[in-house]
Amino acid sequence: MPASVSPRIRTLVDALPLRPHLRVLEIGCGPGAAARTVAARLGTGHILAIDRSAAAVAQAVAGAPEAIAAGRLSVRRVAAEDFALEPGEQPFDLVFAIRVGGLDGRHPETGRRILQRLAAATTPDARLFIDGGDPLRELPIPRP
Repeated sequence: MPASVSPRIRTLVDALPLRPHLRVLEIGCGPGAAARTVAARLGTGHILAIDRSAAAVAQAVAGAPEAIAAGRLSVRRVAAEDFALEPGEQPFDLVFAIRVGGLDGRHPETGRRILQRLAAATTPDARLFIDGGDPLRELPIPRP
């Protein structure tokens, strides 16, 4: 596990039901500490870390050259409420978000838009976790 990870991030990642082959989406990756930690646990899987901030995306990319080169991590600048799979991109099995206002109740309308986007970008049995539980809370992904 990357040494520069805070105990809080380490606890949250440890609580995720990760398996080596999963396709994982992190919403609001910030500088990428959690994404790097997840990438270190993936074998054939992949994590896509997204953030609306260009500065955060640049930090996440700069901090993970090995994981990006190995194909276990990619980073994309996009707001969660605008997220969509790119052509040919496979859906995600697991989604998580740490301190994302659209999913923790601070911005309910944004949260509804994010959940709609996730329904279209995840597998039918995908799971969504946010911080705020013990240590995580699972949210349902509404399906049409």
